[in-house]
Amino acid sequence: MKEAFEFYLPVRLIFGPGKAETLGKEAARYGKKALIVTGRSSTKKSGLLNRAVKLLEKEGVQADIFDKAEPNPLASTVRKGAEMAKSQKSQVILGLGGGSIMDCAKAIAFSACNPGDIFEYIYGKRQGKTALPLILVPTTCGTGSEGNGFAVLTEDETRDKKALKSGLIFAKTAIVDPELMTTMPRQVLAPVGFDALCHCMEAYLSKNGSQLTNILSLYGIRLISKSLPLVYRDGADLRNWKNLSLGSTLGGMVIGLAGTTAPHGLEHPASGLRNITHGRGLAALTPVISRHSIAAAPGKYAQISRVLGGKDENDCVGRIEQLLDSIDLKTSLSGEGVREEDLTWMAENACRVSESNLQNHPKIFTQEEILKIYQEAF
Repeated sequence: MKEAFEFYLPVRLIFGPGKAETLGKEAARYGKKALIVTGRSSTKKSGLLNRAVKLLEKEGVQADIFDKAEPNPLASTVRKGAEMAKSQKSQVILGLGGGSIMDCAKAIAFSACNPGDIFEYIYGKRQGKTALPLILVPTTCGTGSEGNGFAVLTEDETRDKKALKSGLIFAKTAIVDPELMTTMPRQVLAPVGFDALCHCMEAYLSKNGSQLTNILSLYGIRLISKSLPLVYRDGADLRNWKNLSLGSTLGGMVIGLAGTTAPHGLEHPASGLRNITHGRGLAALTPVISRHSIAAAPGKYAQISRVLGGKDENDCVGRIEQLLDSIDLKTSLSGEGVREEDLTWMAENACRVSESNLQNHPKIFTQEEILKIYQEAF
């Protein structure tokens, strides 16, 4: 943990049941032409997309819809969205959906104002100057993307999966309404909820953490680990959804400040290559990585274990696995569609593309050690 640190989090957060009703007024602060970025089906089926359009129209905001965002969004999808934003002269971007949707919305807001290949900006070859203002409304309690300046994208040809990190893509307003989460199917809830838990655990383990991120991370771990199994079994109690949603948002905030570590660094090659569900990839990898990392940070793993209901670092992995059992998320890389011949490529890709995540982890793994982790998780 750093003795000196910065804490920069310029997101206006509106949190609570029913707060989705404010999205029209919030968007109207930034213009009269909005581009709604969403997925292909879920917000249509739930009626949220139609509701959002009406709320915008009520405030005199014209809505155009880009409904091509996919899980693990591609750079080519962002280009198409940015072209639409420019052709429609959009003044504000509204991201409506899960983490991938919000990441895509952020990248579209950025690319609409900064020409060229977005991966040139991701790799630091070019610097962005501005972005369209963003309103983010999450419908899943997972990535916490509404609370940070990251947008994780996959490059179409290389399958590199890496985050655009920019202060330009913080949301002007993030509207977190727990009532929007309640339509999630259980098979969606489990992996996104575990992703949120991993954000809090990884930020707590991070070498770039601070006293403030540690406090928020531990509180997030507590909220998520208690509420996620309860919501998974019975989603009738809105209080549990509120706790899970808050924990998810905190997770997004803390990784924006402290970064993620090896579990995300090793998962991204898997979902970039095989388009597997991110949270399920984390479920396959996190126990194995933790087992190989405890000796490097026993005190921190002991604290995580205690928050999860354990005694010390020696039962931390067991507590993680017990939580995965409670939400039917015990899995393996092979079970998620990764092939054995992928593992060597994934190890090389992790070291090349996810170097910052790996350096942030309590234990620095060699490429050979990473390959062994993949093999153990396979």
